[in-house]
Amino acid sequence: MAENKSREKFAANPIERHDTAAWRGHIESVKPQSNVPIPSEESVQNAKEWVDTNSLS
Repeated sequence: MAENKSREKFAANPIERHDTAAWRGHIESVKPQSNVPIPSEESVQNAKEWVDTNSLS
């Protein structure tokens, strides 16, 4: 029983930290109905460069 409580406590904490995520920076606009953030062109280019540089192949 004690093991399950420990597991539940661990599962309650999120693993990801979205404070520093690339998609949070430089939001140009937000879609009115869905509230989806639209990034700036610069943010998209930076994200693509990061993916190309850090890809496994």
